[in-house]
Amino acid sequence: MKLLFGNKKDDLLNRLKKQEPAAQKIFYDQHVKKFLSISRSYITDLYQAEDCVIKAFCKIFKNMESFRNEGSFEGWARRIVVNECLNFIKSHKTVFYLDDINPAYLEEMYEEDLSFNFNAQELLDQLPDAYRMVFNLYVFEDYSHQEIADALQISTAVSKTQLFRAKEKMRKIYFEQQKTLQNENY
Repeated sequence: MKLLFGNKKDDLLNRLKKQEPAAQKIFYDQHVKKFLSISRSYITDLYQAEDCVIKAFCKIFKNMESFRNEGSFEGWARRIVVNECLNFIKSHKTVFYLDDINPAYLEEMYEEDLSFNFNAQELLDQLPDAYRMVFNLYVFEDYSHQEIADALQISTAVSKTQLFRAKEKMRKIYFEQQKTLQNENY
């Protein structure tokens, strides 16, 4: 179908709202890799991450009428992908959130100069589910700690603690990988 006038994104959105299979295929082809990447940042198993993406696409296509043109359509769809991943984790795994840590310890921490020679997905895959969920929501989805607490049904203090521990765990994993690389090079 050739578009003569108007915006291609608006045309695709209108066609998606009409449940046109060709439009659904175009949207799928344009976004499947990005959505799989998002899903993989939450779910370590590739096949389970793919299942979440497929379920998210089904929900996107089924619920097109609920998109009210407030904000970007891609952002709305991305949120569905994230929520599908969170629902999967909640329903398939037991996630434990550890108690708060001493806030004075947080203040003592400092940022270190890091040379970035690592695979981010490998680091994320090594995090416990609770750490990974909070880290992803805070860093990639730009949720506030209150929004994370509401989404995961935890306190804001636990959200802050999980984020701190995720960063610490990633830092430790990174330095262990660097030591291993240095030892292999000598």
